[in-house]
Amino acid sequence: MNKKVLTLFLAIASLGLVSCNSNDDETGIVIDGIDLSKDVDCCSAEEALQVYKFLQTVRNIPELTTVVEGLYEVSAYSKTGTLHKGYNDLYFVVTKKKTGNYVKFFDVTDLTPLMHMVKMDMWHSTPVGGTVTVLDEKLPALKHGWVSLLMNTSDAGNWQFSYDIEVLGSKGGVQNKAINVNALPDGQDWLKSFKVGNDTYYLSLVNPSDWQTGTNTIQAYISKKNDPITTPYTLATETFTIEIDPRMPDMGNHTSPDNTPLTIQGNGSYRGSINLTMTGLWRIHLTVKDSEGNVVAGGDDQKDGYSSLYWDVTL
Repeated sequence: MNKKVLTLFLAIASLGLVSCNSNDDETGIVIDGIDLSKDVDCCSAEEALQVYKFLQTVRNIPELTTVVEGLYEVSAYSKTGTLHKGYNDLYFVVTKKKTGNYVKFFDVTDLTPLMHMVKMDMWHSTPVGGTVTVLDEKLPALKHGWVSLLMNTSDAGNWQFSYDIEVLGSKGGVQNKAINVNALPDGQDWLKSFKVGNDTYYLSLVNPSDWQTGTNTIQAYISKKNDPITTPYTLATETFTIEIDPRMPDMGNHTSPDNTPLTIQGNGSYRGSINLTMTGLWRIHLTVKDSEGNVVAGGDDQKDGYSSLYWDVTL
């Protein structure tokens, strides 16, 4: 964020976090000749300050930044400013070019990652969250979505991203922008697939890098491969249960107590709990059951007695 915008936030905060609302009876706040009380599209000062604070915890993705009709700057963010194989949170913010004010009326649609498999000269997409929505009611100018990327960038394939955006009637977006996707570190494997009949499903584990020793909420999404495969893979409409059996392969495959299966939630995610008793590599063996309790994936015995379907997480 540039010095002018930061100065603007601090000035607003110092004036008691007055709302940018054209219906206020009091005299408006004027900074750099701009009457913020007349800017009905911006957040309140308190909301703007909270967005600013949140953006200090993430990093901008330059490749996904754009300007709409010379009026609005659109910025995309992730935790590190980069993308990696597996689950990635994405955040979008729009500011007015003239004032730097955050705009809360915008829609991001058609988020489409595509990978070009060079040797085969074919394209495929990947699991993508549904509608890009407001992250929190207290942060109306901050929108959130996610992608779960099947592969990292390599000689075998490379990624490009597209999305559309509409801001107060003005339209724009990013089209076919090349972007690098990093491999996860050794000991991290957050994305697995399974088949039921002719259908392919993907299990995306959400942000295990935030876990600590002890009991953690474990969250995942189940997406279904689309036809054509260049269409983003949407959440599966079928209902499953994901049973987990965490083991430490470097420590004699000991397990941990008090784990609960992942079940579907109202937002389409799957949630349960996992208890990790120490730091190190944890292999989370998976058994996927359908709505009638039938095992449809995992749960099979390898030569070591554990499921061949698993996530790897290292604390």
